Amino acid sequence: MAFPEPKAKKPELPKKLVQNLECKQGAVRAVRFNVDGNYCLTCGSDKSLKLWNPHKGTLLKTYSGHGYEVLDAAGSFDNSQLCSCGADKTVVLWDVASGQVIRKFRGHAGKVNCVQFNEEATVILSGSIDSSIRCWDCRSRGVVPIQILDEAKDGVSSLKVSDYEILSGSVDGRVRRYDLRAGELYSDYVGSPVTSVCFSKDGQCTLAASLDSTLRLLDKDTGELLGEYTGHKNTAYKLDCCLSEKDTHVASCSEDGQVYFWDLVEGSLTLSLPVGKGVVQSLSFHPSEPGLLTATEGRVQFWREESHPAGS
Repeated sequence: MAFPEPKAKKPELPKKLVQNLECKQGAVRAVRFNVDGNYCLTCGSDKSLKLWNPHKGTLLKTYSGHGYEVLDAAGSFDNSQLCSCGADKTVVLWDVASGQVIRKFRGHAGKVNCVQFNEEATVILSGSIDSSIRCWDCRSRGVVPIQILDEAKDGVSSLKVSDYEILSGSVDGRVRRYDLRAGELYSDYVGSPVTSVCFSKDGQCTLAASLDSTLRLLDKDTGELLGEYTGHKNTAYKLDCCLSEKDTHVASCSEDGQVYFWDLVEGSLTLSLPVGKGVVQSLSFHPSEPGLLTATEGRVQFWREESHPAGS
């Protein structure tokens, strides 16, 4: 006798506040989960970078070495290294355990907005207000970038890296995708300064946020516009967008103190999450579970789904 398949559970969204981290590092410019979602990084306007366990609400380490505010950070695949960038025009490679600076990369002509490791953490990619993406070799002692991508006509605001692609968003209103295997550059014009870009988890789509208070979902290969998501406010600040862990929802920060979630397929607004009074500057979605980090003013909040057991 065949039993009927159990009904698929509706995807839950993180709307229960489980931790509130007072970061004590000025305004938090960015918050980022690490690769497995067990830890997170916060970038402060007080020049510091902090490593947390958001599940327990504990501060693990503070990294000091930037000369000005820290704007973005990322962890390596094995959690042994961090990279960060900031308004001091530098990109810094850190040893996680010791807290020491391993390398400092200088070469950008203006503040560095975004930073990412490649998959093997052998190269750091950084995007700057100087309209370039620079690729830095973590293993060599060389001080010059191994490659400079300078196709953007204005500042590079956001950067994501997959195993063979670089996705970037620029103030010139374009989303650019570099296919490293094919040696091709694809460019899609969205018509408003792009503040954040990301890949969908299935690798088929790209999501771009721009200063016309609109998120756009694009087919990665054809550039076709698959969806538009509106209702939030984003006209003045560089704000993050992301997709949920199973690509069911699109999320965005907003200048009205909320985080907005839309159904990816229907485009309808599913949830507006009241986070604080000020601008929600940054968010990060857990890589495999319904968990969300939000940064507003000087604190970071960790949200889970309502069925999440307390204290776990």
